[in-house]
Order: sequence, then C-alpha cells, then structure tokens
Amino acid sequence: MSAAEIGVIGLGTMGAMLALNIADNGFAVAVHNRTAARIPEFMEKAGDLARRITGHAELEDFVKGLASPRNIILMVPAGDAVDAQIEQLRPLLDVDDMVIDAGNANFHDSERRAKASEEAGVPFLGIGVSGGAEGARFGPSIMGGGTPEAWDRVAHILKAISAKYEGQPCATYMGTGGAGHFVKTVHNGIEYADMQLIAEAYGVMRDGMGMDAAACGAVFDRWNKGLLQSYLIEISGKVSAATDPETGNPMLDMILDRAGQKGTGRWTVIESQMLGAPVPVIEAAVVARNMSAQRDLRLAGAKAFGPTGGAMADGTLSLDDLEQALIAGKVLCYAQGFELLIKARAEYDWDLPMAEIAKVWREGCIIRSAMLNDMASALTDAPEQNLALAPYFADVLRKNVAGLRKVAVVAMGAGQPVPALAAALNYFDTLTSARTTANMLQAQRDYFGAHSFERTDKDGSHHGPWLDQHLQG
Repeated sequence: MSAAEIGVIGLGTMGAMLALNIADNGFAVAVHNRTAARIPEFMEKAGDLARRITGHAELEDFVKGLASPRNIILMVPAGDAVDAQIEQLRPLLDVDDMVIDAGNANFHDSERRAKASEEAGVPFLGIGVSGGAEGARFGPSIMGGGTPEAWDRVAHILKAISAKYEGQPCATYMGTGGAGHFVKTVHNGIEYADMQLIAEAYGVMRDGMGMDAAACGAVFDRWNKGLLQSYLIEISGKVSAATDPETGNPMLDMILDRAGQKGTGRWTVIESQMLGAPVPVIEAAVVARNMSAQRDLRLAGAKAFGPTGGAMADGTLSLDDLEQALIAGKVLCYAQGFELLIKARAEYDWDLPMAEIAKVWREGCIIRSAMLNDMASALTDAPEQNLALAPYFADVLRKNVAGLRKVAVVAMGAGQPVPALAAALNYFDTLTSARTTANMLQAQRDYFGAHSFERTDKDGSHHGPWLDQHLQG
C-alpha cells in the first residue's frame, strides 16, 4: 500500500470509528495505538476496509507510513495525554507536518497549543467532533479551529467524512486557535440543557401524570413528528420503550438516577460567567447533574423532609402544555448558546460564522434538530441578534411560552423539580422586563462601596445622599 494521506492515533471507540469512516470514504489511513494489542483487533473488525488501513505498533513506523506533508489526527483523552502525545510526535515530524487534535479539548488548551505551534512554525488544528460513536463512523459534525491554511489542507477529507444535510457537508472552519473547540463546548452545553429539559418533561409525565415508560415513549414519538423533531427526542422515545432483558421491566425503571458528565457543560457555564453571557438553562442542567450525583444526600433529604414531588390533579396539565413548554425551553436554550458565541466572537476576535454554526449542527451532531434550519436563516438575516427576538422564533415563543409558564408553576407547586424549565421561564421574563430590580442592587453597591450609579434623568456617574451621610459620620 502507498503512503497514507492521513493518520489516526488512538483507537478507542471514537478513534476507531473515525478511522473506519476515513477509509470508507476512499482515503488511505494509517493508525497507531499506545496499547499495540488493540491494533490487530481493530484491523480484524475493519473487514473489507482493512485494505485502505495500515496499522503500526511503533510510533516511528506510523510516521514513516504517512505521505508528506503529514496530517495526524489525535483521538486520545483530552488534557495531559494530548500534550504528551504531541511531545512524543514532534521529534519525529518535519516542520510542515500537522497535528490535529480532534478530542474533547478545553478550548484554552487548544489556544495554548496553537500559540506554541505558531511560535515553532508548525501547523496545528483543534477540531470539535460531535455525533458520538455513530457519528464518528458514519458522519459527524466537525468544527475546525486553527489557521485557514491548516484547515484548507485537510478540509477535503473532513468534509468528505462529515455528516451531510441535503448534500451539504456539516464541517466548517470556525476561526483561529481554539475557536473550533469553543464552538464544540457550547454545543455540549446546549446538549446538557436540551437533555435536561426532556428529562424534566419525562419526570412530569412519570411522577405528575402517573404515566408509565411506554406511554412516555409514545408521547416522545408523537412530539418527534412536530416542531420538536430532533435526535434527542427520537432517542428519548426509544429508551422509554425499551425493556430490560434481565427483568422484563421497562429499562428506564432499572437505571439508577445518577447522571455522569465529562465536564464540557461545566466549561460552557464557566466561560459564560467570564464573558458575562447568561446561560441559565445550561447552568441549571449542570447543577441538576451535580445534584443527581449526590444520591446519598438526596436520600437523606427525602428521609428528613419526605419526598416533595407528588401527583398533579387530573387535568391540571395537558400533554399539549408540556409540548409547548419544551418548545419554548428549547428556543430559549439555543438562544442563550448563540448569545454566548456572539460574546466570544467579540472577546477573542474570532470571525465565528454564526449561521454556518447552525448549519453544521443540522446533521451528525447530538443536538441536531429541525429548528436549526430556521435558526440558520435567522442568523443569516441578523447574526448579532438574540434568537429569541428573531421574527420567526419570537412568534414561536408567543405561541408556546404560556405552556412553559403553566408547566413550571404547576410542577413547582406540586414539588416536582423542573430547574431547567424554570430557568428558561425566568430568562424569558427577565429578557422581556423593561425595568428590572437592578436599581436596588446599584443603590446597595453605592451605599456600602461608593460604586456609583447611572440616573434615569441625566448622563454620568452619580452617588446617593447616603454617601454624604457616611462622610459626615
């Protein structure tokens, strides 16, 4: 076999699937794994695609098996492992050889690696890849970050292996440095929020309406034919309908209510705070996962106070109310995510292509949704506008926010936790408040710290009469 056009290091689930995807699209690919025993296992499972794949137990042989200038994708755990792999690789590479970090990296790490590569005069790409194992194998959403020249060098491969929406590749260059990984981070934050909103709707059906898992699944299936059509609603219907082969019980009823996370949602919240871009629905979703992990504490709380969540009176809420609540919550969740991207674009001097981000997320990624096409159109017309104020989505909210309000109020009144739905409602109510209570905050800040405030009747910075009283003793 001739020298491979691209290489993949790391044959875990995502790396293995991505390598097969590359080979399936007609490219010769070289692979390497730190644990060499994994390589023959992978080659055997590759079947007919093995003819386009060369496995190398030794890193030096892997590098020699690549055509120059070399392009090497790293699919290793984020963090120190990436730096260690780059440190091992660089002495073996020529100055034009490029390292591509396709893991779930913190964008600050990608910024640092991009800067170090620029100073060394070597190319580097940090790309966000979304879609899970299935997406990696058959077409993920790809968000590129680095120099335009580095992206252009491998764009033909990345676009070929990406998901397609009506024939258009879901792979786009996002900007320099860590831009690609930042966009992926926001994607994951939205993913956390969307999942939590769906979970809360399931909780209302299960605990508030007394519906079994199969009935909940049927509702999700129906919702997936309307405005809520999305991958996450689709799989929620499937997991609700599944039966545990060991007990015969609904699979959902056998799963412990303790959620895991890898930290990307938390990163979204941290960056939102640093940029002053509120994402309360995403933040509520992260907090909910953290609370779920504290199961012993929750059990102690239920013992001390009694479980607060109870059945709702018949007819208090309808499934139509719940559908409206999810629609409104989803719009507001995405609006917050894109608002964060807008703030990041200004802060980091990235030319983030807002409409293209929505387009890239239309297929392949976890948050793919029918709404994203309309979001792409809205962001094409007004890339700096909050999506909640875009004419199409403002109309969607007018039609559905009453359901969000009803579900949040009724659920909380019944002791049913709905933190993300409540956060969405509070965000909407604050967004639509012409006058908030922040004047009280400013008065307090001026009273204890002489921080000053603006007046409603004239420009400039001012102090209240209490300041003179302080100075006079």
